[in-house]
Amino acid sequence: MAKNLKVGERRKARIRRSVRAHAYGRLRLSVFRSSKQIYAQIIDDGKGETLCAASSIEKPNRESMKTGASVAAAHEIGKLIAARAIAAGISEVVFDRGGYMYHGRVKALAEGAREGGLSF
Repeated sequence: MAKNLKVGERRKARIRRSVRAHAYGRLRLSVFRSSKQIYAQIIDDGKGETLCAASSIEKPNRESMKTGASVAAAHEIGKLIAARAIAAGISEVVFDRGGYMYHGRVKALAEGAREGGLSF
């Protein structure tokens, strides 16, 4: 089965497996990074549902940011997801970088979320 998966899919599955093994029941902060936008969501894997989400494509963010593909935009999305999580009563999560290197926009989103009050 592993031969049928592409390299990126195998990397993503390996990271997801590691995140779930070390989560100890915590919720997962998942990141998706496209060439033009960045998305973050907090997922409860036990129930299989998304509890809160934030992205650079939302209308207030589109109007205030020059582009969604910058480190500054990712930092703001990290702060926004942290604020929404705190409002929902979530303070501890496990960070799922989704196969991306912990560098640039992914790192900026994580730092913004930590700055906003999330701990991981």
